[in-house]
Amino acid sequence: MKKIYQKYRTYYIESLLLAIPVVFSQVGHTLVQTADSIIVGHFSGTISLAAVSLVNSIFVLGLVIGLGISYGITPLIAQFNGRKDYTECGRLLSNALLINGIAGIMLFLLISVGTMQLIGHLDQAPEVVRQAKPYLFLMGISLAPLMIFNTFKQFAEGLGFTFQAMVISVVGNILNVVLGIIFVKGLFGVKPMGVAGVGWSTLIDRFCMATVMAFYVFKSKNFKVYLKSFAMKNIDRLRCLSILKIGAPVAMQYVFEISAFSGAAILIGTISPVAQAAHQIAINLAALTYMAASGVSAASAIKSGNYLGAKQHRDLRLSAISNYHIVIAFMSLTAILFAVGNHLLPWMYTTDEAVITIAAQLLIIAAFFQLFDGTQVVGLGILRGMGDVNIPTLFTMIAYWIVGLPVGYLLGIQFKMGVTGVWYGLVMGLLTSSILLFFRFQFISRRHEVKQDYIIARD
Repeated sequence: MKKIYQKYRTYYIESLLLAIPVVFSQVGHTLVQTADSIIVGHFSGTISLAAVSLVNSIFVLGLVIGLGISYGITPLIAQFNGRKDYTECGRLLSNALLINGIAGIMLFLLISVGTMQLIGHLDQAPEVVRQAKPYLFLMGISLAPLMIFNTFKQFAEGLGFTFQAMVISVVGNILNVVLGIIFVKGLFGVKPMGVAGVGWSTLIDRFCMATVMAFYVFKSKNFKVYLKSFAMKNIDRLRCLSILKIGAPVAMQYVFEISAFSGAAILIGTISPVAQAAHQIAINLAALTYMAASGVSAASAIKSGNYLGAKQHRDLRLSAISNYHIVIAFMSLTAILFAVGNHLLPWMYTTDEAVITIAAQLLIIAAFFQLFDGTQVVGLGILRGMGDVNIPTLFTMIAYWIVGLPVGYLLGIQFKMGVTGVWYGLVMGLLTSSILLFFRFQFISRRHEVKQDYIIARD
């Protein structure tokens, strides 16, 4: 262990310094849904919590498509920054802002026109659907400011500036919680809004975050050299395509994974509102640890991009492996937390004993898949930083839609195992993704390393 630590010590330190602020920032996206679930669970009851579960299982598809598209700029920024091509970084920001702004509007239209019509035909309890619709509409509107926020966040993080987005995310979440309680419960003369109240708090929170993040990037001296080339005239088809060639497959990676979990939530909703509420609690807690791991993944993508741009392939490989070590250590701790606190953690969301009993069972399963969840998302990040996104996208489709969801349907619905059977299918999907992505990383990184050794030997 000491030898391993000495070998990777430098890479552990640089990865953690970059990753820790990103972890807080990434977790912020999920904490919005967590806060909504906790506030609604305590102040509006089980039916309202089931409505939040239904909306989140649908809305998260639009969310991850948007996040995936916005991530397209980060590896490119990291690579060009590694080459010290600052002018191209500013030009890429111009193109990313256009792409992400259009994506935010299109995703809102998709949710408001398409999903609002679909939600009433998913065999869900009528009282759950009635409360879900206004919340879903408000969450859809919030995607536009979120995409603007993420444009500037991914730009800054690609350059290694991760602390400021973390601070903005933390403050934004505090604002979301305060406003959510006021709107849902009806304080200070505000009429109680129920589930719609957390929709309004999220929308206000994301608008404020987008404004502050944009102001920071444009006013900070850290970005002056990059922003010299930021202009609408630098928007062109080739740069937009270069961003989308990474962003679109990344979005599809998230879609294949998250849609499988959303499909699982809909399957569970056909069992009972109690099972659906329990699923919301367990998946929300698992999503927190996943987003923390995705912070490590984002840092690994940045470092991989830096090393690839500088043609330091051995450092790329060692840095990537160090990120695998970090995420395994972190997810081992969260697995222990879920296993030990499986009966205690659900009390944060509800006092309904029936919901807590089922959620406690699901948290044991969540503890089991923590390592798979962490390693697969870090594998995606490393490969993304290296510009390898198409084959990993195929892997995620296989893992979740050919393995995970069908197995969950077979065990949970056909074999009558209920909500736990559906979750066993999700475990199989995560395991498959983790293995496939690790072998892909080994293949690509060794190929780059061998190529570099050949060039050095030839010279």
